[in-house]
Amino acid sequence: MHPIKTRLNNHSPSPPASPRIRHSRSKTSARFTHQSLPHRFAWILLSLLIHRQGLFLFVPLLYFSGMVFYSGTMQFDVVSGGIQRSMAVGSVYRSPELYVKVRGDMDADNSTADAISTVWKRAKGAGWKPCISKSSLGLPESNGYIYVEANGGLNQQRTSICNAVAVAGYLNATLVIPNFHFHSIWRDPSKFSDIYDEDFFVKTLENDVRVVNTIPGYLMERFDHNMSNVFNFKIKAWAPIRFYRDTVLPRLLEEKVIRISPFANRLSFDAPPEVQRLRCLANYEALRFSDPIYRMAETLVSRMKERSVNNGGKYISVHLRFEEDMIAFSCCVYDGGRKELEDMIAARERGWKGKFTKPGRILQPGVNRVNGKCPLTPLEVGLMLRGMGFDRSTSIFLASGHIYNSERYMTPLLEMFPLLQTKEMLASAEELAPFKNYSSRMAAIDYTVCLHSEVFVTTQGGNFPHFLLGHRRYMYNGHAKTIRPDKRKLALYFDNPNIGWRTFKRHMLGMRAHSDAKGVELKRPNDSIYSFPCPNCMCHTNKTEDSKTSAP
Repeated sequence: MHPIKTRLNNHSPSPPASPRIRHSRSKTSARFTHQSLPHRFAWILLSLLIHRQGLFLFVPLLYFSGMVFYSGTMQFDVVSGGIQRSMAVGSVYRSPELYVKVRGDMDADNSTADAISTVWKRAKGAGWKPCISKSSLGLPESNGYIYVEANGGLNQQRTSICNAVAVAGYLNATLVIPNFHFHSIWRDPSKFSDIYDEDFFVKTLENDVRVVNTIPGYLMERFDHNMSNVFNFKIKAWAPIRFYRDTVLPRLLEEKVIRISPFANRLSFDAPPEVQRLRCLANYEALRFSDPIYRMAETLVSRMKERSVNNGGKYISVHLRFEEDMIAFSCCVYDGGRKELEDMIAARERGWKGKFTKPGRILQPGVNRVNGKCPLTPLEVGLMLRGMGFDRSTSIFLASGHIYNSERYMTPLLEMFPLLQTKEMLASAEELAPFKNYSSRMAAIDYTVCLHSEVFVTTQGGNFPHFLLGHRRYMYNGHAKTIRPDKRKLALYFDNPNIGWRTFKRHMLGMRAHSDAKGVELKRPNDSIYSFPCPNCMCHTNKTEDSKTSAP
């Protein structure tokens, strides 16, 4: 019996669920049926004070009662069963009113400086550079084959690929090129080689992880050449690497072939240095877009720079998530019209059948907006950027899917930024034809154009901005050069009917300055290495810059 060869010891990354209706089962509830809520709490408070133990509860109860009295002065909206029942704080889309009010002062404001040139002066020479070591030694005999199914969109699949490389390398296994799971939302049948340069991927990893396209036939004979017959591990999300060592490896040694499906987010961000090194190698070095995508994206980058000649070839990129399915999932209300309501109900049923119509499910668009969960509209993005100092002469690349009701919602953004471009505006229909019906390929083009922009602006969470944050840090000395607005604060500013242009602009400049002040950010234990490549994927070369780094 041959000894087991491993590399385990060779080396010392949605909107909140809507609250459900809760029914009180207290026997004393009947006596309060005809009393107001404040009266009920006052009665409870006095009852508790009768008992000596109630004295210890007096202060917190007094505070809580005060909050209840305050809440009684506010209105909350509820949309149940797809029908809006009342208006509420934050549920009314008031940004168009703000635009009408401040537009004159905004257009007359000549104090705007060259925002692109003044953002992140510290980014150069931040003292970090790419630093990923590759093995120069041969690989020991493989312990078996790992087959994973990468689910989700472009960048969720990217997470799966990088994590699969790390797991396979750690277990000294051979990785089969990941299979992309077809999803009902993205509806993209693309394979790995359609999105990424497969040969380059295999070659880059050749001394660190074996990667093959198929499992040998003699092994698949045991499973009737049917992958569904192969044992499938159902692994919980964010599993630690020791789970793979203690649970997956023994089965791999026994079966020689295992399957893991689904595989997105199945590996903890907190992992040993060797696992992080393999993640870095896969994400920043091995994954390169396929030649058709790469050539198209580079062409659009060149065209953006040509159209930005008045800004020294510099442009900013904005990732806008105002597609119909995104709005539907957020459960937010915009114009509140009948058509929007019907469109959103239909979109929710198409994508998440029954999820939003379960008995007792309450949709709270106002609460979602106040909590910063609503997608920003094109108008809101325009107001924010103008307030941050980007004027009409700024060149913008807009990365987005199909904007909901685009003719209506895009008009004010184009009024504020007439030099705005999208991939559809930069390229002809014939040029985009090979990519048009494939959401992941289109997203890959957007990703590349955003990657090379001078400033990146993210307006919504998700894998796309998270990967771009890390990739831009990897390219720009550890600095993301990214604006991440505080959407909770934005909701308050957009909802304020009394705010003027000067006050609004002061708040926006402060928000931009906060992004600037972040500077270089170091990865904390539970942070994603795909967003924070320092220090696992980068080397600190200038110790005098230590004081400039921060890890909030």
